[in-house]
Amino acid sequence: MKAVSGIMALPQPPECPSMKGLPPEALEQVAAYFQALSEPTRLRILNFLRDGERNVGDLAQACGYTAANVSRHLAMLMQHGLVTRETRGTSAYYRIADDSVYALCDLVCGNIARKLERSAPGNAAFAPPARPRAARKRTAPR
Repeated sequence: MKAVSGIMALPQPPECPSMKGLPPEALEQVAAYFQALSEPTRLRILNFLRDGERNVGDLAQACGYTAANVSRHLAMLMQHGLVTRETRGTSAYYRIADDSVYALCDLVCGNIARKLERSAPGNAAFAPPARPRAARKRTAPR
């Protein structure tokens, strides 16, 4: 850290390259990364891994999919460096390889929520579901 006018300056994160000027090969890698995030099932898996590592069986049960389906999605996430795998005995456990994926997902979700609020006030796409009509208490007969 450097002192600037008597105040300690925080270390600056390394400069991230922008898309501007990237060669086509690098842009293909960026597109493939986003493609890995473009499937709702994979996003659900990433959300379940926020709480910590899990095995395929746990993820399949949490997502409501078959273990084979979850394994296929995990393979894609591993291929793009989003999750890592550790084998223990006969089970494989998966965890997030880089927590920055959550910052990206949260940024996108926030952007979509703001757009929905502007276009249709009261849009409940990111709000908890309302109670079903039958479950509401009626005060007077119709």
